[in-house]
Amino acid sequence: MDMKKLMKQMQQAQAAAGKIQDQLAAQTVEGSASGLVTVVLNGHGKIQSLSIKPEALDGSDAEALEDLLMVALKDAEGKADDLQRQATQSLGLPGGMF
Repeated sequence: MDMKKLMKQMQQAQAAAGKIQDQLAAQTVEGSASGLVTVVLNGHGKIQSLSIKPEALDGSDAEALEDLLMVALKDAEGKADDLQRQATQSLGLPGGMF
């Protein structure tokens, strides 16, 4: 195998991976739990913002709020995973590599 060709292919793959990293950092997904709790993550799955409507705080049931937070986080994480999977398909890599 030609080493120059292999090195060039590696450089191209690295450049493409860097571009995907940048794109994922710039994209956001939103997860929600009944519209009461909303979580925004970037394409890497990092939390960008969290919003809790006042209605979610009614009463003293902390467990209900915790459940809403978990649902919203899991919803957003699933969407971020989908973004990663879509972004890495062009490189032939499995999702979650970034």
